Amino acid sequence: MVSKIYPDAPRVAVGAVVTHQNKVLLVLRGQPPAKDMWAIPGGSVDLGETLQAAAEREVLEETGLRIKAGEVIYTFDAILRDEAGRVQFHYVILDLKAEALDPTQPLRPADDVYDAGWFTLADLDRPDLVISDTTRALLRQLLNGS
Repeated sequence: MVSKIYPDAPRVAVGAVVTHQNKVLLVLRGQPPAKDMWAIPGGSVDLGETLQAAAEREVLEETGLRIKAGEVIYTFDAILRDEAGRVQFHYVILDLKAEALDPTQPLRPADDVYDAGWFTLADLDRPDLVISDTTRALLRQLLNGS
């Protein structure tokens, strides 16, 4: 098994880009590597699990929301190094388009997240919304319909 911290190989992870009425679902991460940042919900793919099944499981675990995950819409590497230059985290992340089966249901943050919520395009510019530049750019593009 590949360790999450100081791995000997990259880990494959998924993100579920869940949109509803020009809003996107984000979670406030409670664990490294993105602790205290708003992010697309998701996590590691388990052995024998499809990308779609992993995205659906992760969103359910993190928010209590049931989704239907679709196609891959974005891929990127997340590589973080410590002060000595050693790779502390290395994820190959595939973001999938997804839809909420019942977007009106209350969100129940759990697992490794502190909070969850629906955000508009304008919300992405809020100074109190700590979000990675990569995620912000992707969500702007998606919410603008490009």
